[in-house]
Amino acid sequence: MTKLAWSGTLLGVQPRIDLMRSFDIRQHTYLGYLLLIDGTIAGELRQFTVRVGPGAMSKHRFCAGMQIAGEAEPVTDPEREVAELYKVAGLKVISVAYTESSPPPWHGVPPSLPVYRERGHRRLDARTYDAQCQTCQWACCMPVTMIIDHWNPQKRRYRFETFCYGPKSCKLYRAGPTRKVPGRNGMAWEEEDWVDDDATSDRGPDD
Repeated sequence: MTKLAWSGTLLGVQPRIDLMRSFDIRQHTYLGYLLLIDGTIAGELRQFTVRVGPGAMSKHRFCAGMQIAGEAEPVTDPEREVAELYKVAGLKVISVAYTESSPPPWHGVPPSLPVYRERGHRRLDARTYDAQCQTCQWACCMPVTMIIDHWNPQKRRYRFETFCYGPKSCKLYRAGPTRKVPGRNGMAWEEEDWVDDDATSDRGPDD
């Protein structure tokens, strides 16, 4: 597939994490980072997202305000991928002009992926994510694969879910409704508040 040239201003960086659900069991795969860019892609001026690996993050230390450019391919399955572009080549940092702002949202250089794993997350209301958190380093929109029948693992459904890895005291945070995971024979499992409480039990309100 032909690569598309793109360039622009980095608005925010978030972790790129896939989530696999099988009724009450969930498994995360920590893959890399998602760049939200305001710029030009194939000659069109707009916002778009590009996924990069941990190596690129370690090398360039991406954060909001940077001017970057490169080439990339459109993802092949947009219904199961948060990013719009992947397989980046010729990645360049044109200038570093950090965005000064008082959090939330947080716009610094995101931590390594093991830090996200250690912190754990809480569910984040999708409307709050869209309105307030798309540029925050602690927010994440995950592609979710749901195995409906563990006896027939090829029977799957897909959706997106939003989560927050940030401080519990964040004034922008809204949990939103609990999430239900479909299972075999019409059953469903509801992921209640205690799951989030358990996942983040090691952190204080401002951590």
